[in-house]
Amino acid sequence: MPGNSHHERYFVKLLIGFGSLIGCMLIIFYAIFELPRDNDWYYWAIVAAFLLCSGIYFCLSAFVHKIKSDFSRRQKQREAQKTAVGN
Repeated sequence: MPGNSHHERYFVKLLIGFGSLIGCMLIIFYAIFELPRDNDWYYWAIVAAFLLCSGIYFCLSAFVHKIKSDFSRRQKQREAQKTAVGN
């Protein structure tokens, strides 16, 4: 089932994307409120930036799979209507 496959990919990628975005926010808040001011914050900034970019990527990828899932579902409905009308 190709439509179901895109729906599953949509759900998984959306969860990964939101998890990365939430992780990014947690790391930023940790770096702001818990780290001493003189500590090296560059490592935390790199990790937060990576999580932010990957979260955005996975959310956009999930959006694409959602669109593909909707298109394949509509195509199946059209084919079912054509066969029902033809009979």
